[in-house]
Amino acid sequence: MTTKRLTGLAVGIAAAALVPFVSLDHFIFFPDRNVSPPPPGVLERWLTTADGVRLHAWHAVAPEGAPTLVWSHGNAGNIASRSPVLQALAARGLGVLAYDYRGYGGSGGRPSESGVYRDVEAAYDSVALPGARIVAFGESLGGAVSIHLATVRPCAAVVVVSTFTTMRDVARFHYGLAGLLAGSGFDSLRRISGVHVPLLVAHGDEDEVVPYALGQALFAAAGEPKRFLRLLGAHHNDVFEHPRLLDAVAAFAFAAAA
Repeated sequence: MTTKRLTGLAVGIAAAALVPFVSLDHFIFFPDRNVSPPPPGVLERWLTTADGVRLHAWHAVAPEGAPTLVWSHGNAGNIASRSPVLQALAARGLGVLAYDYRGYGGSGGRPSESGVYRDVEAAYDSVALPGARIVAFGESLGGAVSIHLATVRPCAAVVVVSTFTTMRDVARFHYGLAGLLAGSGFDSLRRISGVHVPLLVAHGDEDEVVPYALGQALFAAAGEPKRFLRLLGAHHNDVFEHPRLLDAVAAFAFAAAA
């Protein structure tokens, strides 16, 4: 998420107050349809969801015995804007399957909460590895998608970065009581109790979009084993530039899949 995207969410909340039957999807998802070719060494793939939507993905294939991250990105852009991070993770010896939600990049369809859950399930199912070598990895809104995945598919671990408790909690932080109109979607606070594998929660303590306190609250609600990584000085949109983050993700993934 970006501050601009949350401004859009505020408009959506106001619209919902005026028009009770309006969907907030338009104000939550900000897809970019322009996607470049994959970087060197990364395969382009096409996946099909259970409801027949064709998804676009990039796959850095894992070296023998290494874990693969199924990466669910945030609510804006597409996989192409995350290419440097994908390459940096692959350089650390990880496999990475980065896919675009329906309506993003080259993927068909239109995004919705139920739809992106189907998308991550299809991405997971396309990886020809046992669950003990797959790590659900998500950033911001994608953390909620990854938490969902770990409750419906076997995973070695879950790693979430800059992730919130519920969409409503984020909206309340920015817009007070009006945030109650954001509905009950993306409820990771409820789902996190269903995660029974190692969990890493990483959060920038200067995050101005998803408050640091929400990352702490999500972590507190989770069962063991778990680890919290405080990223000193990191904001929402520069979190992957923090010098500790990617090494910590790789070490955690390898330890969980050992």
